[in-house]
Amino acid sequence: MRKAERLFEIVQLLRRVGGPLSAEKIAQELGSSKRSVYRDVAALMAQDIPIRGEAGIGYVLEKGFDMPPLMLTSDELDAAVLGAHWVASRGEPDLAKAALNFLAKVEVVVPERLRGHVLEPATSIAPVVPVFEAVNSSLLRNAIRTHRKITLVYEGGSGIRTERVIWPVLLGYRDAGRILAAWCELRSSFRYFRTDRMISADVLEQRIPEHSLTLRARWRAAMDEERAIYANQPEEGV
Repeated sequence: MRKAERLFEIVQLLRRVGGPLSAEKIAQELGSSKRSVYRDVAALMAQDIPIRGEAGIGYVLEKGFDMPPLMLTSDELDAAVLGAHWVASRGEPDLAKAALNFLAKVEVVVPERLRGHVLEPATSIAPVVPVFEAVNSSLLRNAIRTHRKITLVYEGGSGIRTERVIWPVLLGYRDAGRILAAWCELRSSFRYFRTDRMISADVLEQRIPEHSLTLRARWRAAMDEERAIYANQPEEGV
């Protein structure tokens, strides 16, 4: 491992642990010696990285420290590029454009030795046929961020249209289309709405009368309950 990579990994370890970490533990994580750790930590401190060392306790990274941007490993860069290409091919126009802009910015700022990860990635995304959606998903994302209700005209699988007021929780992305998880005032329960079946959607000025973290926690609990019920159902023929 190069020295620059070791220095970066030490900072990441201290950030992740959040508490004191001994030189011995750091050496074990990096596969190096304690003497190398002492030298590397001294080099970091000489660069004004806010690391405190206490005898018998270990090293601590002070809170509020931010790493320089885009100090990425090869695998991290591959992951970011792969994710951006997935969004560019499957996201709504606003998000797809943002993904392409992200790739262009990454290409400019990454070191020369890593530029091939962006220009000639080792991964690819299978093409998909776009699904027509009358409602722009950026509207749904904005409602989630601003914690506002939505009036939704929705066509179910039977072809019947209903008008509902929903509290959006999360927008899930799939290979083809998206699904909005929301609390439905009409059904008094959490429901899932396919964006390709949405006829229209309007974000209301009225805010959701429940804290976003509380709402999301209730949704997760409902999901866990559904999974438990499904897991306990006997298999056919048993």
